Amino acid sequence: MQIKTKFSILVLLAGIMLVACNDRRGGARSSKIDFDSIVVAHHIPLLQENDTTLPYADVKVSFTYPVKFRDNESLARLQQIFNGTFFANSDYDTFTPQEALDRYLNEYTERYQSLSNSFYEDKARIGGEKMPSWYWYFMNNSNKILFRNDSLLSYAVEYSDYEGGAHGSYRITYTNIDLNNLVTLSEEDLFIPGYFKPLTERIIARLMKAYEASAPDSLLLRGFFNLEDIVPNNNFWLDKENIHYSYNQYEIAPYAMGVIDVSVPYSELSDILLPDGIVTRFFKEQ
Repeated sequence: MQIKTKFSILVLLAGIMLVACNDRRGGARSSKIDFDSIVVAHHIPLLQENDTTLPYADVKVSFTYPVKFRDNESLARLQQIFNGTFFANSDYDTFTPQEALDRYLNEYTERYQSLSNSFYEDKARIGGEKMPSWYWYFMNNSNKILFRNDSLLSYAVEYSDYEGGAHGSYRITYTNIDLNNLVTLSEEDLFIPGYFKPLTERIIARLMKAYEASAPDSLLLRGFFNLEDIVPNNNFWLDKENIHYSYNQYEIAPYAMGVIDVSVPYSELSDILLPDGIVTRFFKEQ
């Protein structure tokens, strides 16, 4: 009986040590995430008339969100982050995913249909049978998971739309979630104080390599606006080996150059990574 008791204590201690080890490496509270999606595709008429020759907004939304995670409280927090980042509005945090999407589409519909008076004015101004073509809108929003392990989740939200003007627009934003603490991550969670300048230099060096520029100033000849614009912008995602940045249209370069992507390996950032930060705990020690 005494031997059995000692054995049980040893097993218990071993379990505690394993949990502590996992906690240091960011894996103590890991659990599976199940996802579902809501997909919407329809036309929103600008006018009350049921006439397909008249302007409408072509709307497509695909929203992927978590439906199972750890416990109810953790799931609610994770859905809150997904809602706020997908719809780019913290007011949506308290809604279910379906409620958030319904509200988002209702607000878009009201905003679009409020242009009806301007449409009639523009149509009268150009005269004849011509239609002001800039009232045909479109919106295509979606999100996708880019990286996931037991402790970290990185995903992208992509927005593509046209709301008048010379051309449509496309932009992408990233969210990184510490699944143990259920908080979103910023650069300050990865890097030591004073990281900004050395990280900027390494991003520029990576862009120089990608665009075959012999010197930083040579990037201006490749179409970039100016070097002062090329700085860490907190729009990043993480995987096992790299931090990936994206700069949206007009952020550091003209519209025609599209979204600018740049990846910097962790191996080039070891001197500015926090010793006990996200990257070190999740990747470099594994």
